[in-house]
Amino acid sequence: MEVTRIFDILPYYKINFRPKDDALAGKEDGKWIKYSIDQYIENANNISYAFLNLGVKKGDKIATIMQNRPEWNFLDMGILQIGAVHVPIYPTISESDYKFILKHAEVKFVFVAGRELYSKIEHILPEVPSIKGIYTINHIDDVKNLDELISLGKANNAPDDLHKIERSIKAEDIATLIYTSGTTGDPKGVTLTHHNILSNVKACYGYFPVDDTCKCLSYLPVSHIYERTSLYIYSYIGVSIYYAESIGTIADNLKEIKAEMLTTVPRLLEKIFDKIMAKGRKLKGIKKSIFFWAVNLGLRYELNGKNGIFYDLQLKIANKLVFNKWRDALGGNMRAIVSGGAALQPRLARIFNAARIPTLEGYGLTETSPVIAVNNLEKGGLKFGTVGKPVFNVEVKIAEDDEILCKGPSVMKGYYKNIELTKEVIDADGWFHTGDLGRLEPEGHLKITGRKKALFKTAMGKYISPEHIENKLTESSFIDASLVIGENQKFAAALIVPDFTHLRSWCNVKGIKYATDEEMVKHPEIYARFKKEVNECNKDLGSFEQIKKFALMDKEWSIQTRELTANLKLRRNYICQKYKDTIEQIFK
Repeated sequence: MEVTRIFDILPYYKINFRPKDDALAGKEDGKWIKYSIDQYIENANNISYAFLNLGVKKGDKIATIMQNRPEWNFLDMGILQIGAVHVPIYPTISESDYKFILKHAEVKFVFVAGRELYSKIEHILPEVPSIKGIYTINHIDDVKNLDELISLGKANNAPDDLHKIERSIKAEDIATLIYTSGTTGDPKGVTLTHHNILSNVKACYGYFPVDDTCKCLSYLPVSHIYERTSLYIYSYIGVSIYYAESIGTIADNLKEIKAEMLTTVPRLLEKIFDKIMAKGRKLKGIKKSIFFWAVNLGLRYELNGKNGIFYDLQLKIANKLVFNKWRDALGGNMRAIVSGGAALQPRLARIFNAARIPTLEGYGLTETSPVIAVNNLEKGGLKFGTVGKPVFNVEVKIAEDDEILCKGPSVMKGYYKNIELTKEVIDADGWFHTGDLGRLEPEGHLKITGRKKALFKTAMGKYISPEHIENKLTESSFIDASLVIGENQKFAAALIVPDFTHLRSWCNVKGIKYATDEEMVKHPEIYARFKKEVNECNKDLGSFEQIKKFALMDKEWSIQTRELTANLKLRRNYICQKYKDTIEQIFK
């Protein structure tokens, strides 16, 4: 059968893949709760029947606010197969953003995970006149829950009515509104159709080196299009989807289920690498020497045997003595890790690929459903330092100012209720202006060089791309995050967030008594060590790009403290405002 609407994936899965009990799985109270494709379909259908009984019509908006769990999938398909529009909302946004999205989308029903999220929005619901009801997934007193909705559907099943509605749903109908968190102003509602998303599924699924015998682990927010499209791809090729319990349990969950694939953001890979390096530093004698010999070997890795026969022989030894333990730590079966959402340090791509953990960087936006380009394991498909070649049905060109433009079936319909903003990013010829800067390499791979809006000019008239420098800085194991500043100033500077775990370890080795994070960033010897790291970064930069001054932050940046967006990008304007006094001191 042909898959033209997202919900077509369910019968397609049932027809084409072997029966198994874990089409979806989530962990509750330490035990994996698994669902077969029949159970998945049954739950989705009962939710659809219930919505029809409640008067939900085609085009109505239904919001979900929850962490990754199978119930999200049931709701997603139950919403889509009656022609309603799914509005997934990230669980940790601000109250003002919740209020804006619920009002702007004119949401009729809201589903939240449990007590904590219910408490966050309970008092704003009376301010949203479109809302007809709210449900929780976990049972709490005096609030309806998903089980009640499913029971309502069972008692009012109407398969003929459902099939009639399904037949009326077109590929070009709106499937979802995804509100991008943004770094300033109100969130923007990205309007994506069934065709938008499925065109991306069909463009990318062949790059996933897995099949219906495999499992994936999902931990990225399903409210974001990156993980959501990945989940559709997994189901389209019959892969079992397991949801991680939390970010802190990812390593344990990978080992437990022996996953073959993982989609991630670079931050997780950086943390994994830092933990591996920390363990390596604790080794003694010959074991420590072999460990760092293998690491240094891996950091020099080139594709297609370009290092030579002697190097390849050494790498085989390194894989047997050292890197096999890395693979075991990820479950031992990993066929590919796909990284997106931010720039992946080329050194990490090199060393993970050297360690036979294929690591592939891709690129896209919510507005493009999301993938524009991705590295892959086909011949010539992978090049370190790039985001790969554009997928087959997306055309890419570079504008005169180096902005990346793209055109194709995955480009959004537009921003919801905002024609003018849509016209700003999609020109008269249908080219979507990404806001990112880049170039196409001779072999066809796309290389990202910066963010158009992030560019700034120094008082000396030189343009600086801060993200390029930030990526270099965070290659240091001492640095967790950084923000490069210097607009209209005589030089570039940086706010630097230490990797406090690594810093504690280093202080212990150096015999420096560690007090609090706040006190340690003021320690002269520690400042001198970070100065050394900055100087090392400066060696690879032009004179006008080099960091002349920096300040060490005394706390990690996070989504909760609002320095990071929900997809872990820097809120540049917010950070500059929050640390305004510190920045003024730097440029005095």
